[in-house]
Amino acid sequence: MTVEETNTAERAGLAAATEVARYPIAPGYRVNVRSGPGTKYSIVRTLALGVSVPIYCQKAGEWVSGPYGTTNLWDNIAPGEFVSDAYVKTGSDGYVAPRCG
Repeated sequence: MTVEETNTAERAGLAAATEVARYPIAPGYRVNVRSGPGTKYSIVRTLALGVSVPIYCQKAGEWVSGPYGTTNLWDNIAPGEFVSDAYVKTGSDGYVAPRCG
């Protein structure tokens, strides 16, 4: 492998490692995005219908019931932005991303 091929392979591996999976929000729901993992945190914005969100990390917080069950997991979708995992179709009742620090 040439140096150029090695560098290209390393860049491709780095890009793959930094990609984050996206998950759909429950159909028909406009979900509030909070500044922390609970409904007592301020609303930062509201997600539009039919969107998918990245999950960078997950954190335990307030218990919430939604279309995908009852959970205390909150998904970090951007810096300082959390949504309850009860509204995100991850296909799992547990963690699908690293725990937030």
